[in-house]
Amino acid sequence: MKAVVWHGVGDIRLDDVPDPTIQDPTDAIVEITATGICGTDLHFVRGTMSGMVEGTILGHEAVGIVRETGPGVRNLREGDRVVIPSTVGCGTCSYCRAGYYAQCDKANPNGPSAGTCFFGGPQSTGPVDGLQAQYARIPFAHVGPVWLPEQVTDDQAILLSDIYPTAWFGARLAEVGQGDTVLVLGAGPVGQFAITSAFQQGAGRVLVVDGVGSRLAQARGRGAEAVDFNAEDPVAVVQELTGGIGVDRVIDAVGVDAQRPRSGPAAGAAEQQADAFDQERAQVAPEQNPQGDTWVAGDAPSQAAQWAVQAVAKAGTIGIIGVYPPDMTSYPIGAAMNKNLTVKMGNCNHRRYIPRLVDLVRTGAIDPSTVLTQVEDMPSVLDAYETFDRRESGWTKAVVAP
Repeated sequence: MKAVVWHGVGDIRLDDVPDPTIQDPTDAIVEITATGICGTDLHFVRGTMSGMVEGTILGHEAVGIVRETGPGVRNLREGDRVVIPSTVGCGTCSYCRAGYYAQCDKANPNGPSAGTCFFGGPQSTGPVDGLQAQYARIPFAHVGPVWLPEQVTDDQAILLSDIYPTAWFGARLAEVGQGDTVLVLGAGPVGQFAITSAFQQGAGRVLVVDGVGSRLAQARGRGAEAVDFNAEDPVAVVQELTGGIGVDRVIDAVGVDAQRPRSGPAAGAAEQQADAFDQERAQVAPEQNPQGDTWVAGDAPSQAAQWAVQAVAKAGTIGIIGVYPPDMTSYPIGAAMNKNLTVKMGNCNHRRYIPRLVDLVRTGAIDPSTVLTQVEDMPSVLDAYETFDRRESGWTKAVVAP
C-alpha cells in the first residue's frame, strides 16, 4: 500500500509499505477514506519536535471503513464507517475511565510514565504507525474508533478526529464561561474551531491574532474580531478593545512554531528578542533541514506564550493546546505568577469529546467541513505538505483521500 513515511528532518516520502495486519485481539484494520495533514506533522518535518524514528508512517487524523477486527473487538463490524481519535487509549485504566485518554497507562509501549500515545508520532509516543496510508492498524479498536452515522460526511468527520475536539478541549482548559471575552492565538484550523468552541461554551466576544490574511478573514466569518500581528501590536490592540483590562481567557493554538512579526509596531519588540528566540529555536530544533522557504522552523518559539500572558487580565486563565515539545523550557512564569494566572495545558483526550461532537454534526448544529480549503489525492500529498507548510494564503486545512 501507499503511505507517507518520515525518513528524516526535511525528508518525507510516499512509499510502498506492507499492508498492516491484526497483531492483538483488540486490533482493527481500517481502510482510510480521508486523512488530514496537521500542524503537528509539520513539527516532525521541520525538526521542532525531535525523536522521530525513520520509517514511521505519519498522520494522526483519519476516517475510514472497518475491514477486519480481532476477536476482542465487540462493537465494530466489517463495513462500519468510523472516525479515529488521534490519541490512543485502552479504555480500562484509571486515566481512561476518568476521561484522560491522552494519559493512558497502557497504550504507550514505553510505559505508564511515558505519557501520550498517538498515531504517527516520535519514539516517546510509541511509535505507532500513522494514518496517512491506504490502510491502518488501530490498536484498542474496541474503545478508540467512533461509529459514524450516514448523515456525517467524510469531509465533516475528518475534522472530528483531532482538530475540533482539540479546540473544544482548549476552550475547556481556558475555562471559558458565559459572557467571557476570549483571545485565540493562531487562526489555523485549530484556532478556527477554538473560536467556534469558545462561542459554543458561552463566550460573549472572541478576539483572534494571526499574521495570514486569509485565515483572519475566515475567523471574521466565524464572528471573531481579527488582529493582524504584522500590522498591529496585538497586545496593545487587546488592551484597547478591552478597556485596558485584558481578556478573561486565552487559548494558545500556536505552539512552538510561532513566527515573529515581519512588519508593523510589534516587529521591533520581536527584533529585540531575536537572540533569545534564536537560542530557543536551537534548543527545540537542534536538527534542521530547510529547503528554501519550506520546512523552516518557527523563529519565535515562545512568542505566543508571551503574548498570552501579556494580553490576559489579572486572575485570568490560559489554555495551551499549541504543541510545545519536551525540550521547550522557556515560559514567562514570573509574569504569569505576578498576575495570579491559571495556566492549563495538555494533549487532547479526543475519545472523551468526539461522541458529543459527532452528535452536533449529525443534528446540523455545526458543519465542520467549512474549514476545509484544500482536498487532495494521495499522489499529490507531498505537494500538499509543502504548500501547507509555507502557510500559503487559502490553505487552512488540507485533507487527503488515499
